[in-house]
Amino acid sequence: MISFLEVEVTSLPSEPDIYVLLLHDADSSWSEQEKEEVSNAHERLCDSLISCGFQVDFFPVTDTGFREGLSSYDPRKWIVFNWCEGIPGLRHAEWIVARSLEEMGFVFTGSKASTIKLSYDKRRVKSLLEHEGVPSPKWRLYSAAEANGWSGFPAIVKPAFGHCSEWLSSDSVVMNQSQLSERISYLVEEVGVPALVEDFIDGLEFHVSLWGNGNVEMLPPAEFDFSSFSDIHDRLCTYEAKFIPGSPHYEGIRTIIPSRLTASQLQELEARCRSAYRAVGCRDYARMDVRLRDGVFYVLDVNPNPDISEDASMACAAEYAGYSYPQMAKKIVHLACKRNPWERAY
Repeated sequence: MISFLEVEVTSLPSEPDIYVLLLHDADSSWSEQEKEEVSNAHERLCDSLISCGFQVDFFPVTDTGFREGLSSYDPRKWIVFNWCEGIPGLRHAEWIVARSLEEMGFVFTGSKASTIKLSYDKRRVKSLLEHEGVPSPKWRLYSAAEANGWSGFPAIVKPAFGHCSEWLSSDSVVMNQSQLSERISYLVEEVGVPALVEDFIDGLEFHVSLWGNGNVEMLPPAEFDFSSFSDIHDRLCTYEAKFIPGSPHYEGIRTIIPSRLTASQLQELEARCRSAYRAVGCRDYARMDVRLRDGVFYVLDVNPNPDISEDASMACAAEYAGYSYPQMAKKIVHLACKRNPWERAY
């Protein structure tokens, strides 16, 4: 049986003894529209936590000096809801925030620092998946502007380090050696990162949200429909598709939830994603990006601490499984509370 079909949600009890510190990043360089959107998302999560009976406070991470402000909160009292995606001015610094929380003795939601740091390194993630027998697309790493040793097309060229479809566009899908060489050179020489070349799986794509520790549950997968795009170069989730409303990719990709997979396919997908979750060391919740071709599910990426905004795929999956947005937030807090070392009764 698929676990999300067995979910029973009960009414939420009042929990006034649990203090939750909502940690988030706040960047002064954001546009006014970005600031408003982020503020609205944080307020919605805060209101949801309050509606569950938690005592809630905000803490914005605005620079590298955030530890000084955090020191005024007692880690024996406060559970940190870690919704911080980085430190303004530092690239890929999300893991540094988690490491600081660990060093200061806080219990916090989501994955530990080492897992977050690992997830940015696509080569290491793919090696772990291969070791655990989890299918992922054939790949090769290029640190220099050359394309030797690759012959399979179509292929996709990604940054070997990063998240959020950074530097992914229609140009990332290449059909021949010349395009491959050009795209590798772009990432290595202009962007300044190694290039990860993969077999491009031109098939159905899914965002698969999971949560739990020990007993990991899969939520209903979200399926992405690329049928409005006739050009293979456009059949992927680009940066624009995720973050640029009004762009062709943002408007042209249709999200279907629940997916159109059969019961047997769902069972296989859940097994694959659970293995990936454990292989990378995810905690509390995570999202897998997966594609299906010729009956095989390929894990493209593992995302610990994915976006949990109310309109993001994880929140939508939780809602379909019977969890309101506040109930989803409460479950995540409770998963973290079970790691409480201070022997308080949550």
